Amino acid sequence: MENLVRIVGGGLAGSEAAWQLARRGVAVELYEMRPQRATEAHASAHLGELVCSNSFRSNVLSAPAGLLKEEMRLLDSVVIRTAEAHRVPAGTALAVDREKFAGALTAAIEALPNLRILRQEVTDIPDGLVILATGPLTSPALSQRLISLLGEEHLYFYDAISPIVTAESVDMHIAFRASRYDRDGDDYLNLPLSREEYYRFVDALLAAERVPTHSFERFVPFEGCMPIEEMADRGKETLAFGPMRAVGLSDPRTGKGPYAVVQLRQENRERTLYNLVGFQTKMTYPEQRRVFALIPGLARAEFVRLGSLHRNTFINAPLHLLPTMQWRRRETLFFAGQMTGVEGYIESAAAGLLAGINAARLLAGREIIVPPATTALGALLRYITDPERKRFQPMNVNFGLLPPLTLPLRGKAKKEMMARRALADMAAWVRDAEGAGHPSESPPTIAAETAAAR
Repeated sequence: MENLVRIVGGGLAGSEAAWQLARRGVAVELYEMRPQRATEAHASAHLGELVCSNSFRSNVLSAPAGLLKEEMRLLDSVVIRTAEAHRVPAGTALAVDREKFAGALTAAIEALPNLRILRQEVTDIPDGLVILATGPLTSPALSQRLISLLGEEHLYFYDAISPIVTAESVDMHIAFRASRYDRDGDDYLNLPLSREEYYRFVDALLAAERVPTHSFERFVPFEGCMPIEEMADRGKETLAFGPMRAVGLSDPRTGKGPYAVVQLRQENRERTLYNLVGFQTKMTYPEQRRVFALIPGLARAEFVRLGSLHRNTFINAPLHLLPTMQWRRRETLFFAGQMTGVEGYIESAAAGLLAGINAARLLAGREIIVPPATTALGALLRYITDPERKRFQPMNVNFGLLPPLTLPLRGKAKKEMMARRALADMAAWVRDAEGAGHPSESPPTIAAETAAAR
């Protein structure tokens, strides 16, 4: 077997896989079709461009996203390393300046030894050792090849993108800086709505023209990225209990809590751009401008990016993949990223990370490995590749995937103990997998505390 791995797709998963391979001395050919062929959502030719939110979600260990990121740090994730270098204020969340992040990630991958980036579309699965990480926007030609290869049509759903506005166009006489219960300082701009303003907005949202779904396309919405108008279809109060929930906030102008609120999250370090949190949409562009102008504070908003809708493709992972990320019918073909059914930036990068590690191990004749089921990554990969699962939908990392503790803990205490157990097990696994001398160590205090919880 030649000392070469071909990676198809230069998103977060493909970039992470390339990093893991190169740091292990493996030659890499990374294929990325942009800018030769554009996608429905990308705006640049950078590797790892973020097309939805600019947030990698919580950094808190008692949150599943925070735990997964900490596990990825133990595995020397280039995505997490780059995100931390280009973060913008977002309270306890890890949010980034998306242009600086993508530029820095591209530079880091381009600088890797023994790596060659080929800017061309791949329409068939290459021979040899391959990691397929083309993501949710896989080109039609390659999608057709995968349909033929896997023996069945892909499952797919639609992903909606939130709009971004300029900070100077937000009415700061209405907006106020705060976070719910003051947990995240004042990193968010809040636009309060009275009961009347809320219902006027919802009525306009429900009546707005939407981008149609073609008859041959099956709309399978992922709950974590549901278009806001789809949520409103479930009932007029749905948004008030969802992304427009005002609990824990007080309007400084009145000293009272608003009926509903729209939160804006900082998009770049300069605080010149903000995105509407949870406002993914498939309304037409003219309707977006009209409907969002009804939100107090956005009457004269300047939209630098309107919301949009694009197809997200993922395979039936329980039928086709092993937890090692290998195709069940070809050990030299790995899948990685969102197309495997993991949902979210960090989940996609983590899947690419493991695919890169295992491709390097296969090339070296070493045992293929999977993190323990007690870790966030190990639990997630076992979930998406469980052959007993008959109805498969994309999944974010969550504590419900991890094995239960033996101690009768609840709430935050339970999550913190599960996180401690996961990190201890991940550190030990990394040490065993990589060999002696690896910098990751299992802290004795954590090991002792988690022993009783198993």
